[in-house]
Amino acid sequence: MPARASIRDVAALAGISVSTVSNLLNGRPNRMRSDTVLRIEEAIERLGYKPNRSARSLKTGFTPAIGLLVPSVANPFHGAMAHAVEVAAQARGFQIVLGNTLRDPARERQCAGDFFAFGVRGVIATSSPFDLEHFKDLIGRGLSVVALDMVNSNADAKLAMDSVSMDNYRAGYLATQHLIDLGHRRIGYVSGATPTMSRRDRLNGYKAALLAAKIKPDPVLIAAGESASGYDDIHAAEHGRSATLSLLTLPDPPSALVALNDMHAVGACAAVREIGCTVPNHVSVVGIDDINLAALLYPPLTTVRHPVKPLSDAAVDLLVKRIEGQERGPSRQIVFEPTLVVRGSTAPCAKTKANLGKSQLTRSAVNVWGNSRA
Repeated sequence: MPARASIRDVAALAGISVSTVSNLLNGRPNRMRSDTVLRIEEAIERLGYKPNRSARSLKTGFTPAIGLLVPSVANPFHGAMAHAVEVAAQARGFQIVLGNTLRDPARERQCAGDFFAFGVRGVIATSSPFDLEHFKDLIGRGLSVVALDMVNSNADAKLAMDSVSMDNYRAGYLATQHLIDLGHRRIGYVSGATPTMSRRDRLNGYKAALLAAKIKPDPVLIAAGESASGYDDIHAAEHGRSATLSLLTLPDPPSALVALNDMHAVGACAAVREIGCTVPNHVSVVGIDDINLAALLYPPLTTVRHPVKPLSDAAVDLLVKRIEGQERGPSRQIVFEPTLVVRGSTAPCAKTKANLGKSQLTRSAVNVWGNSRA
């Protein structure tokens, strides 16, 4: 066995041509017999062959990497998603190139274009925008794109873009229904300042659950938080805090809250403590996503679990098949069901005014709220 195996050594051991080995290494196995693929893989493993990726990229223009576009890994959910996508990609022989786009279509287009110029032929986009037209030119030039955490709409079907998502409508519905089952009727919604498809669906699920219980959704109870930046993926907890304080200062405040995501829920719990009340004795709080911190909070956060691993596996699998030419059909949509995880941040409803009256909203607490909005 040579000190460093070459592609010719692999071909000789497998009893096939160098070009056949090259086709497999460059993601073109679709016309090979399965026993041929197996012989190549066994030869590679036996020889410990490691392809020269730099030379291969220069020769073919193809880089065995996947571009991952996230709003910001400063949000723990996107960090967890990035990790799951990386693990799934590495299991398929691909590395991850990361771009933080702040949900800006121009930044997404720029990052994806830069990846494509370096030989990356597939991108996973997780920002959940309403319009995916900014990828149209790159897709036309051969870039494969999978939209993660959103369902590709009929209007975007012409883009040949697969989508993988949790049912965000169902997530909003489950969170709200849980509070209704506990006897809550005045339920607030802590929204985000940045509109996206997944956020719209969660809000619609919240409204649908209320209507199913014959509770008319009250626009006054839907609050979007504010922060100095106005961008709530980085400052999600602060947005949740300011939105919750605005709800708790209402003449008739809610007895329970559904938060857009777990980081907004963290801020909501902080706001409840800030006015001298407790979760869930005075206000119940439900999040969405089930980030790692959710079970470690006090009280532990009731939330709707986002199936991050199966969702990431499916997105990477679809993208690799597109890159390697194994999937050539029309756009596919895969939707996973969320799961309610009940912990300590929710409890049966007591009378709202008895638990959270104006007497408990001290002048200092209101002043703190005012300062947070300044």
